[in-house]
Amino acid sequence: MASPLQQFEIHPIIPLNVGGLDVSFTNSSLYMVATVVLCAGFVLLGTRRSAVVPGRLQAAVEISYEFIANLLRDTVGNQGRSYFPFVFTLFMFVLIGNLLGMTPYSFTFTSHIIVTFAMAAVVFIGVTILGFAKHGLHFFSFFVPPGTPLPLYPLLIPIEVISYLSRPISLSVRLFANMLAGHTLLKVIAGFIGLLGAAGVVPLVFVVALTGLEILIAFLQAYVFAILTCLYINDALHLH
Repeated sequence: MASPLQQFEIHPIIPLNVGGLDVSFTNSSLYMVATVVLCAGFVLLGTRRSAVVPGRLQAAVEISYEFIANLLRDTVGNQGRSYFPFVFTLFMFVLIGNLLGMTPYSFTFTSHIIVTFAMAAVVFIGVTILGFAKHGLHFFSFFVPPGTPLPLYPLLIPIEVISYLSRPISLSVRLFANMLAGHTLLKVIAGFIGLLGAAGVVPLVFVVALTGLEILIAFLQAYVFAILTCLYINDALHLH
């Protein structure tokens, strides 16, 4: 029986080598491109013929739009409007990538830490630049909680700095670990269906239930990634 981790292996589709650096177009690259195409197609087709009474696709696009708009409004306030395209793109990319990985014989690129960490690093660097652009050196006051007595500065400032620097790690590991664990568990239980013969109906029921749970987790992890990004933007704009 194939290893449950075999589904996460990266295979080159178009081998490329530039200056000794492997930049091959892989199955991971293919599914990321497919996700971008699906995201763009979803929005463009849903808004191509806007109607007063929306169809299913237009309604889905409008619900997604309102969901992220309300998320930004609730966490950042009116200043969050400027960052809607960024957060909406992140949310849709993670969501469609997660759901695409649920289709049989597909590849889940969000189960790779390098992908999730790259996205988290973009968020982290972006909000840090935003904080300095808006507040200048006053941004360093973010590492000093309001009302902190001066003698506690040497203790609390390192804690706040470490907490801030750990943001991209926690953001990336949360998404990567959930997708990796869920897909591995599905593969392990699915392997028992054929081995148990008639009794395989039991693991089959578990696989169906877990598939539904994984679809829910796909939405949940996209939501968590988006709301944490909104909270980080809020911290950069308003500090404490």
